[in-house]
Amino acid sequence: MDVNRTAAEAIIPDPARPVRGRALVVDDDATNRLVLRSLLHKAGFDVLLAEDGAQAVACFAAERPDIIFMDAMMPVMDGCEAAARIKTQAGSDFVPIIFLAALTDDDALARCIEAGGDDFLAKPVNNTLLQAKIRSMERIRDLHREVAGLNRRMQQDEEIAERILNGAVTRDNVVLDHIRTLLRPAAVFSGDMLLTAHAPSRDLHVLLADFSGHGLSAALGALPASEVFRAMTAKGFPLHEVLKGINGKLHHLLPSNMFMAAAILTISHDLGSVTVCNCGMPDVLIFAASDGSPGIRIPSSTVPLGIRPHFDARDHCRSYALEPGDRILLLSDGIIEARNPAGEQFGEARLLDALASAPDATNGLERVARALDAFCGDAPQSDDISLVEIPCGPAILPAWDMETLLHEPAGCDCTPGSEGGDAVQFDLVFEGRQLRTADPVPLVINYVRALVDSDIPCQVLFTILTELYVNALDHGVLGLDSVSKSDLEGFERYFMEREKRLAALEEGRISISLRYLPRPGGGHILLQVEDSGEGFDYRACTVDRGKENLLHGRGIHLVRQLCRSLCYEGRGNRVVAEYRWDGCGDGGG
Repeated sequence: MDVNRTAAEAIIPDPARPVRGRALVVDDDATNRLVLRSLLHKAGFDVLLAEDGAQAVACFAAERPDIIFMDAMMPVMDGCEAAARIKTQAGSDFVPIIFLAALTDDDALARCIEAGGDDFLAKPVNNTLLQAKIRSMERIRDLHREVAGLNRRMQQDEEIAERILNGAVTRDNVVLDHIRTLLRPAAVFSGDMLLTAHAPSRDLHVLLADFSGHGLSAALGALPASEVFRAMTAKGFPLHEVLKGINGKLHHLLPSNMFMAAAILTISHDLGSVTVCNCGMPDVLIFAASDGSPGIRIPSSTVPLGIRPHFDARDHCRSYALEPGDRILLLSDGIIEARNPAGEQFGEARLLDALASAPDATNGLERVARALDAFCGDAPQSDDISLVEIPCGPAILPAWDMETLLHEPAGCDCTPGSEGGDAVQFDLVFEGRQLRTADPVPLVINYVRALVDSDIPCQVLFTILTELYVNALDHGVLGLDSVSKSDLEGFERYFMEREKRLAALEEGRISISLRYLPRPGGGHILLQVEDSGEGFDYRACTVDRGKENLLHGRGIHLVRQLCRSLCYEGRGNRVVAEYRWDGCGDGGG
């Protein structure tokens, strides 16, 4: 039989009759089909006919009718099975199925609903009730189509917004080709955020954040947080100041029920140390290059950002020594709390086992991804998953052209002020408790940038000033001995003692004097740093140790390489550095 129309059942179409759509009538009784076809035709439907469920499934696949009237009890394939298959074919489209029921068995009626039925119509069919059922289904269908259209437009808007937002937040990230990541958002928008940037000192700043909530509302917090992170990192602010700035911005902008958990770290430009602050994230892990084990854990020590109006992370930043080949692992709680169909969490133990099973460090995250997929199966992902592994090697640092930095181009006029430009000179003095929170390096760099009408090699100047100021504070005012950093344990003790003495500091003085003189295409800076300490045997520092693996003494050796001259005066508590650069390159020693 033709599932569309037989020759005997065909109705001559009336061109003047408005067509509301196509209806499929499925019944093994010919009389029932003819009666219902006539009623539907008068109601404006183009009618398709089928004798059993198998014909109905085939007709739906070929013709895609708008509404279906299905008998429950039929040979070959009953109405319940046919309804289930049709609903599967329809997918997200709403195609109403009205069962033609002569049934009085409640269980049988329930099976029809479970199979995909949307309503019932008792036999024999009452035309008034039929028209009411049709109008009801059409209203539901139209509403469904409207909602589906809105969802499609919303999804398109979300995809566009996600591309714009993601580009604005992550486009300036650095060294992503050397940092290994496993990033799986739970929706179009991710509430997790990864930021990386180089400071003027060549230190690497990395931030992994997890905003409360999901979707667009969570992702919107990423934009102001990333702006503060990049602006303050570019200006050379230390970790605790960056966190303070992000917290202030988020507390001002976010509603009270939103916050940002974050793990942020700074890897020093010599790869000798890392400073970490964990604000509400899972433990940060440092894997030792020697045996591949997570030798250091840094748990959360303070609340997430955006909750408190004032946030001082200085006491929550911890420094640790690094060895070549160490790896740092950052993660959001989405991977630990991922669940399988039975509701069991993936957990940290499975994460570490997967990392340990990797034949080498470069494919550890691939092992984690496979283990996670095998564990979760078809269970839905309920949270964003982020895993970031940072190898502590030279590839994560910006390259310096040392030939350009250490050698002044031939033929350049090195006479200060030979262009007749205006000189710039200023002095800064920090005393007593000011030294607890003072961070003069970004202030000096930005002040020079604002006053000097030429390209300043800020990366080099930042490195020089940072080394001289930190030496003055640590060894001059605080009286710390850098020799105590000779091994990893001593390194950690050194920073613990530094924090202790800094917190108790009441007296002391550091002055910074800077004089800038213009040169053809470049400039000449004289920098003096003096502290109130007892001084030290600076003559011993003139010897090149030739040991790059030392955890101390490397900074002053680098400054000697970068500067034209570096002279200690007095009792060793005053140092004068001379730095020149030319437009032919990024700097000159």
